[in-house]
Amino acid sequence: MKTLVIKECSNIEIENTYTLDLSKQEVTHCAGCWSCWWKSPGKCVFEDLNKFYHEYITADKAIYFAKVSKGFVSGRLKSLFDRMIPLYLPYTTYKTGESMHVKRYEKYPDIEFYYDGQFQTEDDCEIFKAYINRVFYQFYSKNILVKPIEEYTDGRWKG
Repeated sequence: MKTLVIKECSNIEIENTYTLDLSKQEVTHCAGCWSCWWKSPGKCVFEDLNKFYHEYITADKAIYFAKVSKGFVSGRLKSLFDRMIPLYLPYTTYKTGESMHVKRYEKYPDIEFYYDGQFQTEDDCEIFKAYINRVFYQFYSKNILVKPIEEYTDGRWKG
């Protein structure tokens, strides 16, 4: 099984995987130019994520280790989500009764999303989990798991 790791927590180590370390790599913000759909379909004008795109679309599972601040993902992670739009077609489908972009590829990875941070209320936590589930539902991931980072057990977490 091919696994991809996206992390903001520098104390996470998983051997033999491609890792996008958002604590070390700046992700250029989306310019909103739509070149990834119209001029060069599937390719962003910024080239900082080219390897990530390939690794993501060929992975069976993507594991995110994210920092939560004020009940939401970091700006770096939100920029990454925005920049993932080239992985989908510019057309929309209404098969599920809602508007969704059409898949560009046959498969997308399953998601394990572990968050590091506190919420003021349980409702805030549930809203956050619903947001993450919604993002990856829109990204066509079939299996989505969202849990606090303390519940990660497969690799080495040095919390």
